Amino acid sequence: MAKKIVLSSVLVDDPTYEKSLIEGTGFDLVFVPNDDQETFLKEVVDADAIITADKPITKEIIDSLKNCKVIVRQGIGYDAIDTKAAKEKEIAVCNIPDYCIDEVSDFTVTLMLNLLRHINTYDQHTREGKWDIQSIHTVTGFPEMRRLSLLTLGIFGFGRIARLVAKKAKPFGFRIIAVDPYVDPKVAEEMGVELVDFDTAVKESDIMTINTPLTPETRHQFNINVFKKMKPTAYVVNTGRGPLIKEDDLYEALKSKLIAGAALDVTETEPLTPDHKLFELDNLIVTPHAAFFTSDSLQELRRRACEEVIRVLNGEEPENRVNK
Repeated sequence: MAKKIVLSSVLVDDPTYEKSLIEGTGFDLVFVPNDDQETFLKEVVDADAIITADKPITKEIIDSLKNCKVIVRQGIGYDAIDTKAAKEKEIAVCNIPDYCIDEVSDFTVTLMLNLLRHINTYDQHTREGKWDIQSIHTVTGFPEMRRLSLLTLGIFGFGRIARLVAKKAKPFGFRIIAVDPYVDPKVAEEMGVELVDFDTAVKESDIMTINTPLTPETRHQFNINVFKKMKPTAYVVNTGRGPLIKEDDLYEALKSKLIAGAALDVTETEPLTPDHKLFELDNLIVTPHAAFFTSDSLQELRRRACEEVIRVLNGEEPENRVNK
C-alpha cells in the first residue's frame, strides 16, 4: 500500500502541482481544503506525512497520529507545531527556512521607506484633493521628515532575513544597529552593523524592524514599556510574527503618539476584522501577511515542502529538521 501524504494549506487551492511531484514517486496525496478541519483530523490519523502552512498542529493532533514520520510547514516559522510532542513520537518537523528571504527583506525595506517618506499618506491626501507637501504634518500630524542618511535603523534579530534587510538598507546611508545575543559580533561588523543591547536599540533607533522568530522569550517583546522608551519620532516595522508586538499596547502608543507610526505585515490574530480598532489609526500600515509572496517564492515553497516529505519517506535525512 502506497504511503499517504495529507496536504491541507491556506496556500494551496489546487493541488495539481503537488500531485505531480508526489504521485510521481509512488506515494499517494490526499488534499483537504484548508477550512475543512473535520476531514483533516480524520485523514491525518493514518497519514505517513503532513504538509500544511498555518494549521496549528497540537499535542492532541500529534497523539492521534498512527503512522506519521514527518510534518512539513510551508514556511519559516514553526511555532504553531508542538515540536516537543512530535519529537517524543519520533516525528520529524521540518520548515523551509530560506525560500523567501529575498521577498521578505525587500518587503521590509519597502515598508520602511513608505513609513519614512509617507508615500501611502501622500497618495491618500492627493486623492482627497489635498495637493500639499506639508499635508503629512498639517493633516496627519507626522513629525518632521528627515533625510535617510541621518537616521538610525535598528534591527531586532540578525538572522538570514535581517542580514539582507541590512544589506539592502545600507546604500541609503542609514546607521545600522542590531540586537541578537546569538550572533558573533564579527559577522555584524563585517557588514558594517553594530550589535547593541535591546535597550540601546530601542532608544536610538529612528526606525526599527522586527525580524526574529516567535519564542516564549520574544512574545510581546514590544509592549507599552518599550514604546515609552522609543523616540516619539520613531517607527516600527513587523514582518516577523504578530505576537512579537502586544497589539493593544501598540494601539495606545500610536494613538497617543508615543511613537510616530508603524507597519504590520503580521498581526496577533489573522485576518483582522474590518472593524478592528487598529484600522482607526492613520499612522499605521497593515498588509495581509504578504511579505513572503511572489509567484517565484510560492512555487519554490510548494516544491521544497514536497521534496522534504519525499526525502523522509524514502528513508533519507530531511534537510531542515527543527526538532532534532
